[in-house]
Amino acid sequence: MTLSAGTDSVRQSLASFRQEREADWKAFEALLARVEKRAPRALSEDELLSLPLLYRSALSSLSVARATSLDSALIAYLEALCLRGYFYLYGARRSLRTRIGDFFLHDWPAAIRDLWREVWTSVGLTLIGAIAGYWLVASDKRWYDAIIAPSLAGGRNPDSSAEALRSVLYGGGDHFLSGFAAYLFTHNTQVSILAFALGFAFAVPSVLIILMNGCMLGAIFQIYAAKGLGFELGGWLSIHGTTELFAIAIAGAAGMRIGTSIAFPGELTRMAAAAQAGRVAATAMIGVTVMLLFAGLLEGIGRQTITSDLARYSIGGGMLALWISYFYLLRMVRHGDR
Repeated sequence: MTLSAGTDSVRQSLASFRQEREADWKAFEALLARVEKRAPRALSEDELLSLPLLYRSALSSLSVARATSLDSALIAYLEALCLRGYFYLYGARRSLRTRIGDFFLHDWPAAIRDLWREVWTSVGLTLIGAIAGYWLVASDKRWYDAIIAPSLAGGRNPDSSAEALRSVLYGGGDHFLSGFAAYLFTHNTQVSILAFALGFAFAVPSVLIILMNGCMLGAIFQIYAAKGLGFELGGWLSIHGTTELFAIAIAGAAGMRIGTSIAFPGELTRMAAAAQAGRVAATAMIGVTVMLLFAGLLEGIGRQTITSDLARYSIGGGMLALWISYFYLLRMVRHGDR
């Protein structure tokens, strides 16, 4: 009888507790649901003012429920409700516009600065590859076919005449020009993705891909330079190339960061080191897609219509200066970091 009476007393206390406070919990839950789905303007002024009061009431109910060891399901419900209220009232909330602004003003440049060693290593590897490709083709023109895919060569090779090569640069071969431009953009996009995605294999594939891309660039330059058109080819490629090659260097750097973190994790586990490196690398790669879009626009519009060598070099040099200034010279403060 005594045990039964005690059980009845607990049930009565729980029922009384619910009856007194459940209306406030439901009201708080309903307001949170409305404001989470839409925005604060979905609530009236009185409803907004009631939110912190209802939150404190829910906290008080949770404290009582825990202290008196009431129903565990009720305690779990109140904990979840209070957590939702806390995140809404006191958690950091940023709009989509703020997040995008923070990415371009802080997150992306900060990621590139964090990768500065890998980025400039990637640039150096591109230069080494270009020198190697140039030297190989200059020493034996058969290397050209081994380095350059037929779809990229488009029939142009070390035996092509200067007139045929010049026609590509200044619009005489419009069909080939547009096809070659489209192939270069597709190729460089694929190189960027592969250089990043294969970096997990201790960065070796990323290094090889960057070197091979440089080799291709050097091989193409050699056949033009041999006909006295190296300067002209540099201008033709620079309009979009300074942006596109920089993007490839960053993609390779992102892959290297992941690969070297896995190979040399330090005090972290390999998984933890890869996850830490992945956050920086992923931020950089989101930006790489933006750079490739810019390069595509420059390639599709500027390079097809601008035939002045000086103008081509000016645009390419200006874009390179813009990216370097944006990444390394301008230091923006993220919203909320002050």
